[in-house]
Amino acid sequence: MLLAIDIGNSNITLGGFDDEVLLFTARLATDTRLTSDQYAYEIKNILSIYNKHLSDIEDCIIASVVPNVQSSICTALSNICDVVPMMVGPGIKTGLDIKIDNPAQLGADLVAGAVGAVADYTVPCIIIDMGTATTVFCVDENGAFIGGSIGAGVRLTLKALCENTSQLPATDIVAPASVIGKNTSDCMKSGLVFGTAAMIDGLVDRMKNIIGQNASVVATGGLSREIIKYCNNEIIYNENLLLEGLRIIYEKNK
Repeated sequence: MLLAIDIGNSNITLGGFDDEVLLFTARLATDTRLTSDQYAYEIKNILSIYNKHLSDIEDCIIASVVPNVQSSICTALSNICDVVPMMVGPGIKTGLDIKIDNPAQLGADLVAGAVGAVADYTVPCIIIDMGTATTVFCVDENGAFIGGSIGAGVRLTLKALCENTSQLPATDIVAPASVIGKNTSDCMKSGLVFGTAAMIDGLVDRMKNIIGQNASVVATGGLSREIIKYCNNEIIYNENLLLEGLRIIYEKNK
């Protein structure tokens, strides 16, 4: 079994593959305070939930934007199953032509998402990932990664509102009955959900003007499913886009 791991700022997503078949997915909260032994314990428990064993892990690939956690998980895997993970980073084969000012700066998560999108969807393609940050990036008609946009994620925006204002309470990130809220909570929900959807539509429309109106649009990330329902553009939701991208990168390098 190939264990694919995406280490994000808020969550760690794990997926187990048997060739091209995704056997399971699981999520952990990203916590820089946890030691390698604690992550080893968490990984072992997750495997047991899905009736998998440490001996099933034949190899591992990791995309990470949190170096401290990456180091802890690599040590954990080395200790519990004698596997040295393949890391997505400079020098690894991705099949992706990266045309930005400094390709080495491109996040491993964005690389994995782009590789997954190019494999599964038509190009040009726009890839949206809603996590701690909301990212919208483009692959052109030749399959080249040409750049994009980064904004604050929905939960980060909500946290900033609650922590930096006196009278705005915490609220659920769900759409209210109307874009015109009638109370504080609904007004905040409108801004978070409809405001983010409008931002996504605006970015997608502007990017389509550059890369082509026929661009496919795919979204991933925890909050995408809720937000894209209110977008005017047709957007495909793929929960496991990054894991699929990691599997493909592994196949290119093994």
